[in-house]
Amino acid sequence: MGCLHSRAKCASNKEVLDSNGTRENSKEVELSFYSLQCERDIGLTQKQVFSFRQSWKGIKRRMEDTGVEMFVRLFKTNASLQKMFQGFKDIRSDDELRSNEALEYHATLVMTTLDDAITHIDNYDYVRQLLQKTGASHVKFIGFQPDNFMAIKEPFLEAVKVTLGDRYTENMQNIYTIAITFILQSLVGGIQEALAKEQDEKRGSNGVV
Repeated sequence: MGCLHSRAKCASNKEVLDSNGTRENSKEVELSFYSLQCERDIGLTQKQVFSFRQSWKGIKRRMEDTGVEMFVRLFKTNASLQKMFQGFKDIRSDDELRSNEALEYHATLVMTTLDDAITHIDNYDYVRQLLQKTGASHVKFIGFQPDNFMAIKEPFLEAVKVTLGDRYTENMQNIYTIAITFILQSLVGGIQEALAKEQDEKRGSNGVV
């Protein structure tokens, strides 16, 4: 019938028949399935995904700079978050932050995760699992709240705009906004699930049913 789930099952075969009885390559069917799921669950069409990846190449060439710029802007509006980082919690100057090795290292780690998610943005299941696992890992940071993830949205978009310059058109802004919103909401979901599991385990250890 060509529905989303039936086509997904077909993708496991070497060859399948399309609605007209013509044989299709399983890889093409799989890509079609991912594109449909990306549009349904993330909000990006296949054309937007293509434009997004092309644009992201400009960010990949300057990942560290973009990441540092993102955090510098984040700390301007969320100074309390900077206090969570021992390596640069007391730095006030933007120039000092931009040259701080600890911040550069952390910014690169964050941008690498974002790069992995964006590179595979049309593979919903992979990206969802990646981000939920990453979000869950933040339960180990004392005082870190799920909403802290959402604070990175505007700083991320601003940093991308700085890096891309004139290439950051209104259309690209819309695409980046849709993508980063999905990414951050997935991170929030990951840490919320981990926190809920942690609370359940505590109640269980205390004999509370």
